[in-house]
Amino acid sequence: MSHTAIVPDDLDALRQTLSTWADSGEMDIILTTGGTGFAPRDVTPEATSLVLDRQAPGLAEAMRQESRKVTPYAMLSRAVTGMRGKVLIINLPGSPKAAVENLQVVLPVLAHAVELLKEEPDAEKHH
Repeated sequence: MSHTAIVPDDLDALRQTLSTWADSGEMDIILTTGGTGFAPRDVTPEATSLVLDRQAPGLAEAMRQESRKVTPYAMLSRAVTGMRGKVLIINLPGSPKAAVENLQVVLPVLAHAVELLKEEPDAEKHH
């Protein structure tokens, strides 16, 4: 199942949407786009941090590292990644091109991440 929503740059609205979706039991991964920069209205990382149980900084670090090969502006990304319950939440940039590039960086590990979160019996065999 997939859901799409346009949520305003508002800390409470973002937090509420993320927590509601993560707690619904309907999805494994939540991808956000936008709100990860330096502008005062960019509060997606803060909203995400408020709902996470655990962070997954390696994913955000990998996205920034690869993006930096394309543009120095990647250093301005404040994207956050982590887990709420058994749901992985990933902040992507607002630029469609950058969002696709960042998603391509983490895509190879997402299925395994979901297996681990769901504690699937064969999840550890990939190690």
